[in-house]
Amino acid sequence: MTRIAILAPYDKAGLEDLALNLAEIGFEIYSTSGTQKYLIEKTGLAIESISSLTGFAEILDGRVKTLHPAVHGGILARRDNPEHMAEIERSGIRAIDLVCVNLYPFRETIARPNVTEEMALENIDIGGPTMLRAAAKNYPWVLSVVDPDDYDAVIEALKLDLVPAEQRKALAAKAFQHVASYDTMIAGYLRDSTFPQELTAGLEKVANTRYGENPHQEAAVYSDPTPGRVPGLVDAELLHGLEMSYLNYLDADGALRCVLDFEAPTVVIVKHATPCGIASADTVALAYERAYASDEISPFGGIIAVNREVTWDMTEAMKGKRYDIIVAPSYEATALERLRKRRDLRILRLPESARPGSLEYRSILGGTLVQTPDTMRGEDVGLKVVTKRAPTADEIAQLRFAWTCVKHVKSNGVVIAQDFATVGIGAGQPNRLWATQHAIEHAGDRARGGVAASDAFFPFAKGDAVEDACKAGVTAIIQPGGGNRDEEAVEVCDGYGVAMVFTATRAFRH
Repeated sequence: MTRIAILAPYDKAGLEDLALNLAEIGFEIYSTSGTQKYLIEKTGLAIESISSLTGFAEILDGRVKTLHPAVHGGILARRDNPEHMAEIERSGIRAIDLVCVNLYPFRETIARPNVTEEMALENIDIGGPTMLRAAAKNYPWVLSVVDPDDYDAVIEALKLDLVPAEQRKALAAKAFQHVASYDTMIAGYLRDSTFPQELTAGLEKVANTRYGENPHQEAAVYSDPTPGRVPGLVDAELLHGLEMSYLNYLDADGALRCVLDFEAPTVVIVKHATPCGIASADTVALAYERAYASDEISPFGGIIAVNREVTWDMTEAMKGKRYDIIVAPSYEATALERLRKRRDLRILRLPESARPGSLEYRSILGGTLVQTPDTMRGEDVGLKVVTKRAPTADEIAQLRFAWTCVKHVKSNGVVIAQDFATVGIGAGQPNRLWATQHAIEHAGDRARGGVAASDAFFPFAKGDAVEDACKAGVTAIIQPGGGNRDEEAVEVCDGYGVAMVFTATRAFRH
């Protein structure tokens, strides 16, 4: 019995060879009008129209072509069910063995400038997904082929007259995923709710990584293919070095998120997803020097993120220091040439429009947490002076800088800063006292004359974190306020002549 294939992909890549091979194997090929014309011109094969299979002409400007029992009955009939086979025979329906479809270019359409909703709606495929789903549902007998990269393997199996069950199942899974991703993009385009009742994420794999956080774990990196989405780390161009690992992505993302929060030339150094140095200055070279001076032990093998072009002077300052990654929007030619001499350094060039995305996802057991990103920087928060002494203009600027830094430090987080550079960071502690003590210990004498930022309110003051900070010599403190002992914290600061401001908002990062 002659086997039947329906070929109706929008993307014609590799289609000619597929058709020629199917014809050689003995398939009878049917196509929709556009694909039929294309294949006849390119291959000279006798390609039949879908209308000849259905006995019904295409209608509604081609909106209805394949939505017909002669198509879907032929796809969905179970070959191991005698009643199914008898029924399609009585109805004059022929069994269909292969469906090759990929879908209208909805993504490309909505990416066009000035695209209208009418244009978008016209590029929503209906017949294609319906055929793919039907073929995938009936995968033990019908091949659903959506990816041109699979054509060769399908032809090879058909020539042997043996398509293994696992291959059929894999093709079906790919078809369902393709349709699901397509529908996800359409839903995202049409919806106006940030958190709909049902939410899917249509992602495309960029690469497998060698392993996950540890060698016994598997991992891959995916991108969001939605047109117009905010560019980020996944879009960075690898200019030099080995492919990125799972931890490379994680650490570089932490550094990048932090550096993008600053307007002035800024350098961030991260180790194990935690900032160990952040500094803003007139030049990136000076910013790097001050960021490195914040903690001269932790940066070894760390990640550098820069929000300006990397200069020769900055690379001069980096001499003798080992890093795994540097990410920046651009590099001076001489700086790039010099950095490329470092065999173990990954050099990433970031899209200039990169910034935090619209939603953040974090997996939990059995589910996913979704939130909007924390885009509030030090410049954005309102400051309420609660002490007798108000901070000076310079202290306010330093406090806003420190607040922007502390929002990128794992909670409980405390930052001590001076001259727009961190000098002490206390990160990821189970209580705020330890976080403050760690920041003070790291800062040493540099705490004197600096400012302190806490990502949440101080629960205690006398004999605790606030008093420790005052004793260390900080001149001003920024914190959310809102604790039951706020008055005690104010009293301690007043006793030391330290200015304190409340933000009325916290900056947790777990």
